Amino acid sequence: MLSTHAGLWWGLLGVTAFSFTLPFTRIAVEGFSPLFIGAGRAVVAALLAGFALTATRQSIPTRVQWWRLAIVAGGVVAGFPLLTSFAMTTTPASHGAVVIGLLPAATAVAVVVRTGERPNRSFWVFAILGAVAAVVFAALQNGGLGSLTPADLLLFGAVLAAAIGYAEGGLLARELGSWQTVSWALIVAAPLMSVLTVVSVIQQPPAANPGQWLAFAYLAAVSMFLGFFAWYRGLAIGPMAQVSQIQLVQPVMSIAWAALLLHEPIGWATAVGGLAVIVCAALAVRTRLKVHRRTERSPREEES
Repeated sequence: MLSTHAGLWWGLLGVTAFSFTLPFTRIAVEGFSPLFIGAGRAVVAALLAGFALTATRQSIPTRVQWWRLAIVAGGVVAGFPLLTSFAMTTTPASHGAVVIGLLPAATAVAVVVRTGERPNRSFWVFAILGAVAAVVFAALQNGGLGSLTPADLLLFGAVLAAAIGYAEGGLLARELGSWQTVSWALIVAAPLMSVLTVVSVIQQPPAANPGQWLAFAYLAAVSMFLGFFAWYRGLAIGPMAQVSQIQLVQPVMSIAWAALLLHEPIGWATAVGGLAVIVCAALAVRTRLKVHRRTERSPREEES
């Protein structure tokens, strides 16, 4: 029998795996082109996914599910990896971690839009405050308001892409299964990502050292594939509301790894900016969860 805390521990394992993504991407871009990192890791993960799907004899998705898988693939297989890879060529991983801290709130917004939920005003207030905090942080670190860099725009695009992919993937996982959804999304994206990988090698052949190859291997096998096994297993065990909020610690962990592995200085601006974004995201997610739980009450509960 599973422990009542098993879901939380699996969720924490998944978030820990994902928290290394930005620091390891920052390491990898020193020896690979960002296109190779973003596309190549998806190709490796697709090979692993194909083996897992075949070995477990998973049912083939329906036509409608294939279209929905394409949305998931566009968000978490292509959009987020490619955009963050290009962003990490010019910005510190700790800076990126603060901006990516918007992801929990952005995902909650995407779910609201996708499902037609009607959260109260507090949800939108906290979600907007989180976005404003992230934009102000990024601008001030670059010299003042109005001075967002292309890397910041790439990071905001990555948040949007991942939020859409997570929202659609979360709904689709109820039909296909959790890790199966990610695996099929990798298969959907494999042809395009394979072409992009070949193009990247022709344009800029890899010139990486062993450490950079190890970073790329982690991004492909763990960030792109195995991390989802732990994360989605945690959500499946539940309680889903509590497990989903563990994602809020990911920016803090990413900033810590950036300091330890990359020796990036963590000043007051990063600490305060990260705290502001995380607090706003936490409040937005909590508000949405409370509203969602109230709407799921049974008629008998409402009469009592």
